[in-house]
Amino acid sequence: MLLKKYGIRTLIAFTHDFIAIGVAWWLAYLFRFNFEIPADSVQLLLEMLPWMVLVQGGFFLWLGLYRGLWRYASLPDLKRIFVAVMSGSLTELLLLWLFGLLAKIPGAVAVLVPLLLMLIMGGSRLIYRAWKERRLYGLESNEAKLVLIIGAGSTAVNLVKALTGSREWHVVGMLDDDPRKLGTRLQGIRVLGRIDELPHWVHTLNVEHVIIATPSVSRQIHRKALEMCSEIDVKAMTVPSYADLISGKSMVTNIREIQLDDLLGRAPVVLDDDGLHGLLTGKVILVTGAGGSIGSELCRQLAAFEPERIVFLELNEFALYSIQEEFLPRFPAMKMSFVIGDVKDRARMTQLFSQFHPAVVFHAAAYKHVPLMEEENAYQALLNNVLGTYVLAQVAISFAVEKFVLISTDKAVNPVSVMGASKRLAEMVCQALQQSIAAKNNQPGWNNQSRPTCFVMVRFGNVLGSTGSVIPKFREQIAKGGPITITHPEMTRYFMSIPEAAQLVLQAGLMGGTNGGGEIFVLDMGDPVKIVDLANDLIHLSGLGEDDIRIVFSGLRPGEKLHEELLSASENTLPTPHQKLRIAQARQVDEQWLSDMTAWLSKISVLSDREVRDQLVNWVPEYDSKEWNGK
Repeated sequence: MLLKKYGIRTLIAFTHDFIAIGVAWWLAYLFRFNFEIPADSVQLLLEMLPWMVLVQGGFFLWLGLYRGLWRYASLPDLKRIFVAVMSGSLTELLLLWLFGLLAKIPGAVAVLVPLLLMLIMGGSRLIYRAWKERRLYGLESNEAKLVLIIGAGSTAVNLVKALTGSREWHVVGMLDDDPRKLGTRLQGIRVLGRIDELPHWVHTLNVEHVIIATPSVSRQIHRKALEMCSEIDVKAMTVPSYADLISGKSMVTNIREIQLDDLLGRAPVVLDDDGLHGLLTGKVILVTGAGGSIGSELCRQLAAFEPERIVFLELNEFALYSIQEEFLPRFPAMKMSFVIGDVKDRARMTQLFSQFHPAVVFHAAAYKHVPLMEEENAYQALLNNVLGTYVLAQVAISFAVEKFVLISTDKAVNPVSVMGASKRLAEMVCQALQQSIAAKNNQPGWNNQSRPTCFVMVRFGNVLGSTGSVIPKFREQIAKGGPITITHPEMTRYFMSIPEAAQLVLQAGLMGGTNGGGEIFVLDMGDPVKIVDLANDLIHLSGLGEDDIRIVFSGLRPGEKLHEELLSASENTLPTPHQKLRIAQARQVDEQWLSDMTAWLSKISVLSDREVRDQLVNWVPEYDSKEWNGK
């Protein structure tokens, strides 16, 4: 019965401690009387011992000494032993006093018993743990992977502590550039040297794996470590990002391969959670383009704020099916609707808004592929990105949507592509509609019972791994053995991770409207990244070198810039309370411009690519269709 209830290991530990109580009392008497115990003291000891064992053992059970395993014995376990032994010993002395026996117990025995008992119990546990770890790393060392850890900060120390009993990893040393830590031991592991000494220690210790445990350092350090690992042919791993560690999403032991996001080295986004709960919690949220990279990540971020319902609007049937398959099992308690629809279809949009009455709209649906939209599809880019935004925005106004957030792009700044110009036009549509709302609110006698719609535009650069982006293409080319094709050796782009972009879109959506609405928020994209460096990073992440995969330069494609911009020459920015968001002071347009522009789109049936480019200049003066081909 006891075996079934407690388990064999617990019963063995409990039996050991019961025996330890008797041994402690016996040794205390032996030490007190120089190993010649008087007969009367032996008789008293034998009479008391069963009761002492029961009292002391009861405290062991009550204070939970058997909830852990000896192989993981640590300082908290020793503290519990101390409390249990001292509590039991004081209770024993109290009972002896009550029964008039305390005077017969030598004072030295009363002092020695708890000390000896703690020594026996604590020492047994630590000896057992040391034996298990020596056996694990001695007899089973062939199975464990020898690993060096780069970094000796708190994350690295926690990682070493967590891997102490691991059968998969055996930490043989740490490397760090802090001179104060060199030669010291952290959790029993020595800091061997500096990070640039990695090749020496890898060869000296015959290491095949390196774990980079510095989640908050710059991308330069990650890239340096990755390049060294690639050169000496060792596998580079890392711990979860700093944001995931502090949020509790991941544990330090969730070791994984290095990803491009790690090489960006961007600080985690700090969100106004209280404000976002006020904007999103308990409300119906509509996301267009919900099956795309940004749209789907927005939905994942939105789910954390417990909206009443998320409406996933998507034109692509397979994309909508894929996002449905992900979300239904992942968020079973959340109300969700997965709807097919085209944002240009006013009747369908009206039907959806009438059915769901969304309070907030995130408009991520757009044609985004620059070369594809430049030739053969320019007019469709214009209709989808501009007319689609106009139709959706008008319906949103008619149903008194609180916030309408347009996902824009850095390609809308001084655009040289049809896609970029169409997204700038979409920004201008939202600006004009906001001006129209403000003008109506200022008219004498106007009485709008509902809160007017607030338009917010968010402009940012490329996101890593988005659908149709350069990263999946590079990975595919590497998988085929190369070459990697890049348009120009000096081409640069701004990059951020998809989750970071989605978080900042939410934050911008919350902050929009403080200046009357119609703001264009510009995300802090950090420093531009050379595409050729990105390609080399991917080659290293694949465990290859530049000699294994060739890089070929093919020349700029239609609509491409050599360098992207986040602001035009005529634009300045205003700061916001959030360090990663600024407001662009863009050229304003009025209601008359909007009327003329929509009339132009409505009266034409179809335009050729050349006609689209020629006529776009009339509506986006900063658009220059000749720059991309170097003319």
